[in-house]
Amino acid sequence: MEELTRVWEWTLDVGGYHLVFNAMTIVMTLIIMALLILFGFYATRKTQYVPNPCQMVAEMFVQTFWNLTKDALDEEMAKKYFPLICSLFMFLLLSNWIGVLPHMNEPTKDLNTTLGLGIMGFCIAHYAGIKTKGFWTYAKEYFQPVFFMMPLNVIGELAKVISISFRLYGNIMGGSIIILVVTHLVYGLVLPPFLNGFFGLFVGTVQAFVFTMLTLVYISVQVK
Repeated sequence: MEELTRVWEWTLDVGGYHLVFNAMTIVMTLIIMALLILFGFYATRKTQYVPNPCQMVAEMFVQTFWNLTKDALDEEMAKKYFPLICSLFMFLLLSNWIGVLPHMNEPTKDLNTTLGLGIMGFCIAHYAGIKTKGFWTYAKEYFQPVFFMMPLNVIGELAKVISISFRLYGNIMGGSIIILVVTHLVYGLVLPPFLNGFFGLFVGTVQAFVFTMLTLVYISVQVK
């Protein structure tokens, strides 16, 4: 298990506090962000009526997630939140896929990444709810159906962050553990590459889609 427990760290002393950063997660995240920026640049640089492969993939993402966002929200609100939903899926997809490449690690294998994205979705959903309904109408919903249910309703909302974050983290980390164990058992023959492709590509795609759709559903629930 040394491959999973060994962490490349950056340390920084600020005002007497010793801060530790997971350098691998930061570097991988920056690489994925750079890849997405390059993809966006090449997909929109020379748009054509008959699209090139890069433009075709971009249009597929845009059309698919625009329809999903418009179905969950009304068209006016979809214009605000569609960029978030589409970019979130693309980021998670690459984050889950990049581990298939040798010497690369998935940022989503770090709980800080998934928890950070979960908190981001939580904050955006509740901000959208307050902005749409007004603070008092939003707050009154926590006292439904009876006032003493408020603590349970609050816990339920906070549990969504834990659920969505640990689901993604657990699936990606669990896949890495299975691949590592099987690799040591069969000495890296046919099965580990198959498992690497299965967990990295198939499970990674499913988990990226689930996380994105749950974020969209949380926003939809708050604004309606």
